[in-house]
Amino acid sequence: PPAPAPGPSVVPAAAVSVTFSKPVDPSGPLPSLAPAVAGSWTAASPTTLAFHAEGPLPPASTLTLTVPGGAQGIDGADGSHLGTSATVGFHVQPGSTTRLQQLLAQLGYLPLTFTPAAAAPPATQAAATQPGSFSWRWPNLPAQLTSQWQPGAYNEMTKAAVMSFEEANHLGVDGVAGPQVWQTLLHDAAVGADDPNPYSYVLVSKVSPETLNLWVNGTPRFQNVLVNTGVPGADTPDGTYAVFEHVSSSRMKGTNPNGTTYDDPHVPWVSYFYLGDALHGYVRAHYGFPQSNGCVEMPVATAQQVWPFTPIGTLVTVVGPKI
Repeated sequence: PPAPAPGPSVVPAAAVSVTFSKPVDPSGPLPSLAPAVAGSWTAASPTTLAFHAEGPLPPASTLTLTVPGGAQGIDGADGSHLGTSATVGFHVQPGSTTRLQQLLAQLGYLPLTFTPAAAAPPATQAAATQPGSFSWRWPNLPAQLTSQWQPGAYNEMTKAAVMSFEEANHLGVDGVAGPQVWQTLLHDAAVGADDPNPYSYVLVSKVSPETLNLWVNGTPRFQNVLVNTGVPGADTPDGTYAVFEHVSSSRMKGTNPNGTTYDDPHVPWVSYFYLGDALHGYVRAHYGFPQSNGCVEMPVATAQQVWPFTPIGTLVTVVGPKI
């Protein structure tokens, strides 16, 4: 019988083995895992073949173990063959959110660092939560950012860090820590491939006059930039959101609160953070009070300067009184 048994959910550090009813020849054909997992098969006993993984089984993945049969299949020590091939599918549990945060912090995708309290674990335990502590990377960060930190919770800050990681590694950006995210995270942590981008944070205040502040690697980069938020009926919602689309130009169209429609084909320097709401440039006579249809507008020249620092995964916090 193979281990794991058919259909279970196993931890990433689980052992994989196949036990036969009589001795097998380990120099002949061997079982396989799909998708492929780095490692090798060896004889744990005359009747058992064990897989020695080079790291944890890919967290959040579904694997299929195939034991080949027939003339090209597993050879018995006495020259006999396994009659038919057998397959077993099993699911590998995701790593914990805490371990996800540890890896993201280690690689620079969070505004915190993680310091392990012990030596590096065996490679197969790399997806397991490690003893250690988090600390802020920079002093004097705004409370609106530090209050977002929740160890062990998959909140918007952690989701944003995952999105930044996905974007930096050319993975599909969905904010979900799936098999590709975990495998790439573990690989990058092993080789020290840190976040290639600075860590940015945007705070928009709807208190008059309305302003935008942007921190880059803990340092204020833009302060008290006058902006416009949504008019009554199209209020820019309070909360913290991750930028999910980052384009130098975007066509925006829709319906205004008064029922009229708009169609702006070339809105410049756009970072969408909530549904159709975005940071972007827009020509107005004045700035600092509600004028938009929910977006955060700023002068075009200013938006061009801000835009490089608001890539996918940037946290944007909007605070202030409702209109």
